[in-house]
Amino acid sequence: MRILSIETSCDETAISVVDALRGKFVVRSHIISSQIPKHVKYGGVVPEVAAREHVKNIIPTLYYALKKSKTKPKQIDLIAVTRGPGLMTSLAVGIQTAVGLAFGWKKPLVGVNHMEGHIYSNWVEHPTTKFPALHLVVSGGHTELVLMTGHGKYRLLGKTRDDAAGEAFDKVAKILNLPYPGGPSIQRAAEKGNPQAVDFPRPMMNAQGFEFSFAGLKTSVLYHVQKMKRVTPRQRADIAASFQQAVVDVLVAKTVRAATQYRVKSVFLAGGVAANKPLREQLAKAIKKELPRALFTIPPFKLCTDNATMIAVAGYFRYRRNGADNWQTLDADPNWELV
Repeated sequence: MRILSIETSCDETAISVVDALRGKFVVRSHIISSQIPKHVKYGGVVPEVAAREHVKNIIPTLYYALKKSKTKPKQIDLIAVTRGPGLMTSLAVGIQTAVGLAFGWKKPLVGVNHMEGHIYSNWVEHPTTKFPALHLVVSGGHTELVLMTGHGKYRLLGKTRDDAAGEAFDKVAKILNLPYPGGPSIQRAAEKGNPQAVDFPRPMMNAQGFEFSFAGLKTSVLYHVQKMKRVTPRQRADIAASFQQAVVDVLVAKTVRAATQYRVKSVFLAGGVAANKPLREQLAKAIKKELPRALFTIPPFKLCTDNATMIAVAGYFRYRRNGADNWQTLDADPNWELV
């Protein structure tokens, strides 16, 4: 089965062509048209700007994806598109394009949950997975621990009560006058700093349950900076490193405790913040120590941020479970919850 997938939930215009072959996935093309340069001056994504860029970029991106994969419309077996959650105006561009292609090419169409896409980003390199599986999904809009007992069978164990981890990275980067997006900027600055320099709080790390909270940590950074007359480059690096370590400590502790409590056989990390090197390394080390028999997987860096390859894989499994959606009624759902 050859799948054409479209992802426009936020500020990345992404299209991929992926083959599903006997339980394995072969990526024929993986194209992302990034809008980061357009949003840097605003310090975040502006929905109106994002939608205009999607309209401008989606057809050239489509042509490039088809050309690179050497695919003609008649070779496409399924079209998968992100339906939500995300920015309404951005989602609409992708869905309208997918609907037009499905109608014009007479192909089945399936709408995909963006968070399910992040979960399935791990299936590209690890198509055979043992259940139950625990997923730590961390991005600019979400921080969740999701228990998966089978394809399409999810249970939300806990999520953030306020800021997502990626959102906290962006806001702290702004406090420290580091460029957008905050995740990579914080990590680069932290490489020159001491993660024990500032004793920032670890919100809810030892609380019962598996919920998160990062707003208080962000505020602690703000108060710490406001007390300083000026922030030297070394101090900025120390603050970035200490903040990053606080976030990582919370994420690792909660994930290991959930994995142990539910006796999972697999632990997955996914989402944009999954590209953070200290998080990848420290979570891998903790899982190996506490659950040596569990499979631990991390998607390659190119599949951590928003992309269409993960939508293709999630679309494949959703299509196998539920069949095609009605393209005449498929619409965007910016608040679509996975569970």
